[in-house]
Amino acid sequence: MSSIKEYFTSVGKGIKSLVQGMEVTGKELVTPKITEQYPENRATLEIPERFRAELTLKYDAEGRHKCIACGICQMNCPNGTITLQTKMVDLPDGKKKRKLDKYMYDLGSCTFCMLCVTTCPQDALEFSNDFEQATFTREALVKQLNYRPEVEDPAPQPKAESSAQ
Repeated sequence: MSSIKEYFTSVGKGIKSLVQGMEVTGKELVTPKITEQYPENRATLEIPERFRAELTLKYDAEGRHKCIACGICQMNCPNGTITLQTKMVDLPDGKKKRKLDKYMYDLGSCTFCMLCVTTCPQDALEFSNDFEQATFTREALVKQLNYRPEVEDPAPQPKAESSAQ
């Protein structure tokens, strides 16, 4: 007797589940559909501001990037997407300073987690909205971010000696 009751209970639960699923399908059937006419609508295409597409270095008006080659972004990258190559340069005062030689970024293995951007002490990195990054080879996804020619720092001005009279 209890097996017949269990049978009809399970059939009732199945019918209830089917009705709920058909309710969701019915609602989706009557909602208006939006189709993006890409690539014809490139001029009017709205990309959300927070969309993360490609990592870029920030440059100032003089063409200098803010990166000081500290390597924090490289250490915090969970899958080794970022590789920094640095060089030591002599400063005019005789001291040595580490400078960025190559900033390599592998877009194909980036998880867009934004750890590099949030941990950068100089605020030198950002994600652009340029989503059109399709290539035929994976090698083309490895990019050097500091591709611009480096602007030389201005020479230090000699200190004017004050004469005591």
